[in-house]
Amino acid sequence: MTETETIARAQAGEEEAWRALMQRYQQPVFRLAYLLIGDAAAAEDVAQETFTRAYRGLARFDSTRPLRPWLLQITRRTVYNRQRSLRRYAQALGRLFQQQRQTAPSAHEETEAQEQALHLWTAVQRLARSDQEVIYLRYFLELSVGESANALGVASGTVKSRSSRALTRLRQVIETEFPELASYG
Repeated sequence: MTETETIARAQAGEEEAWRALMQRYQQPVFRLAYLLIGDAAAAEDVAQETFTRAYRGLARFDSTRPLRPWLLQITRRTVYNRQRSLRRYAQALGRLFQQQRQTAPSAHEETEAQEQALHLWTAVQRLARSDQEVIYLRYFLELSVGESANALGVASGTVKSRSSRALTRLRQVIETEFPELASYG
C-alpha cells in the first residue's frame, strides 16, 4: 500500500492506517526533536504532542503531498512553542522570587535567587506534565481554582486534589534533589 493510500485511509478514520503512519515516522520525529532539544524525555513528549497535533489536523492535510515534511514542520513548531513556554516559566519563577524580596537584593542575593529559581524550575520539570500544568496555573499565574478548572477542562474539586498531589510530589523532588530549597518552605 502506498503512503498516499495509507494517509487517505487514516483520514477516513481507520486507526490501523494511522498507527502505521505513526510507526513509520516515529523515529524521524523523535530524532528531530532530540536534535533541537537535546533531552530524550523532552523529545519523547514533543514527539507525542506532534502526533496528537498531526492527528487533529489530518483531515486538512493534502494526501497527495509527502507526510514526512509536514510532520517535521509540526515537530519543529512544537519544539519552538515548548521552548517559548519554558522561557515564560523561567520568567515567572524569576518574578516569583523577586516579589518575595522586600528590599532590593544585593548582587549575591540576586545570584542566589536566580539559582533557587533554576532549581525550583528543574524540580517542577521533573514532575508529570499534569502536575506541571496545575502548579503553573495555580502558583505561577495565580489563577483561582475555578479559573484553573476552566483552563484544564476539569472540575474544581479535581484541581484541588491535583494541586495537593502535585505539591506533595514537588516537595518530594525538592527534598531529594534540591535540599537547599526545602528550607524556603
